Amino acid sequence: MSDSLRDQLLKAGFAAPPKPEQPKPQQRPQRPPSQAPRRPAQSRPAQSRPGQGRPAPHAAARDRADIDLAKAYALRDKTEREAREREQREAEQRAREKKERKQKLANALNGKGVNDAGADIPRHFPHTNKIRRIYVTAEQLPRLNGGELAIVQFAGRYLLVTKETALAVQAIDAQSLVLLCDPHAVDEDGVPADLVW
Repeated sequence: MSDSLRDQLLKAGFAAPPKPEQPKPQQRPQRPPSQAPRRPAQSRPAQSRPGQGRPAPHAAARDRADIDLAKAYALRDKTEREAREREQREAEQRAREKKERKQKLANALNGKGVNDAGADIPRHFPHTNKIRRIYVTAEQLPRLNGGELAIVQFAGRYLLVTKETALAVQAIDAQSLVLLCDPHAVDEDGVPADLVW
């Protein structure tokens, strides 16, 4: 029994048989650069290599698709840029118009408010889906309910003004006119406008 352990394991099927060694490819001996044969540069005919000269048809289609995609991206970027610039111009225009309206309202309401610091009667009115109030005197309440006085909003405050001033404010900015009672209007809900609550 001179079999080695390896041979015994191979017979029993526990180890893979060794792979035969593959012969290495023979390499050509390299010549030193001084001994390399020289050929004239123009003696070799021009050969066309793949990728040089005319492109393959599928490569041309791919290049055309890339160009079309690049054009589409450029067009989309240009459209988005123009839309942003247009929105910015419109926003600036709206801000300018709002500033002009505010200046006109300030000029129209300058010194025209008839609010009384000693007023103690609250007059409630609806505005922006809420019930608001302004304090008036006993003399101002029937005039407000009769349409001689009106309420306008300016700079976050409610001002009591005459009907003429209120109509001028309405011409500038209709949203600033909060309350102008019509004495000839029929009460829809049956509640009188001069009711103090």
